[in-house]
Amino acid sequence: MVCKKTFLPVPLLTGAIIVLTIVASFLFLPGLSTSSRITRLTVHRGTGFRTILGELHRNGTITETWPSLLTASLVPKLHSIKPGRYIIPPGMSNFGLLYYLHSHPQDEVRVTLPEGLDLSHIARILSRNLDIDSTGFMVAASDQKMLAKYGIAATNAEGYLFPGTYNFAWASTPREAAVFLIGRFNHFYTDSLKNVASRRGLNTVSLLTLASIVEAETPLDAEKPVVASVYLNRLKTKMRLQADPTVQYALGGTARRLYYKDLGADSPYNTYRHHGLPPGPICNPGAASILAVLNPAESRLLYFVATGKGGHYFAESLAEHTANIKKYRQVRRNTPPDRR
Repeated sequence: MVCKKTFLPVPLLTGAIIVLTIVASFLFLPGLSTSSRITRLTVHRGTGFRTILGELHRNGTITETWPSLLTASLVPKLHSIKPGRYIIPPGMSNFGLLYYLHSHPQDEVRVTLPEGLDLSHIARILSRNLDIDSTGFMVAASDQKMLAKYGIAATNAEGYLFPGTYNFAWASTPREAAVFLIGRFNHFYTDSLKNVASRRGLNTVSLLTLASIVEAETPLDAEKPVVASVYLNRLKTKMRLQADPTVQYALGGTARRLYYKDLGADSPYNTYRHHGLPPGPICNPGAASILAVLNPAESRLLYFVATGKGGHYFAESLAEHTANIKKYRQVRRNTPPDRR
């Protein structure tokens, strides 16, 4: 039996070659259907592939969308483009462009979360820097399943969001950001520190609660062990803590000067009305405040008041404390008002 070879007609073969050459040119030749200038692209979480191509077309990165659609149909993994902010080099091929967007490292943002911020303030900072919805972060930080997974027996992660300067993936999910910050605290709170806390009769909640009060009382690291000793001494002697920051937390809103009437706020966080520690942390303390509670100064101090110059006067007796209050008031009278 003789096999006959079948050949495409020369015109048809030539036409196919021409079509393939044109298609290949659009896909792989640099600059044929892409911009000759640097362009920028922002991809938000959840943005679909066709929407991304539409934005590339609108901002002039590509002249047509079909070459990129064809490229992605031939190489399906190129549909996957991470959220981020991209600076796109000029003169790329359609394949090169999609591969660049697909393989580019996750866009990161360096964010500083200072010590002493509460949950809502952290949410606002992350929202401004990471394309995270602040309400979504508050919800994520209050998710009971997530909290239970990390052993947090509370209504939210207040106190467990460890301050610091971190690199976050831009457009991280609220849950990812919350889990990351809780993880930073767990990394800091080693077994050796847990043992110290246990010897002092403190569990994680009471440690963070007291550390958050210390954090809110003074920004001076050198003072924190002394402030911690005052509150620990008050707890031992069954005195109320009478910590102004707990009243501020109970009142909510923007921090302001407290008045005598505020001290009667009806809240379990008001340590002027209730003995012992409040139900949980009032902010997210940093390492210095936590370590101050674990290693407080040796003292019999029970009182302190601001000096009016950034620090505090400390006292063992009420009489000495009263004298310190007079000194503070004298400083205030002699200080010109801030007219900024």
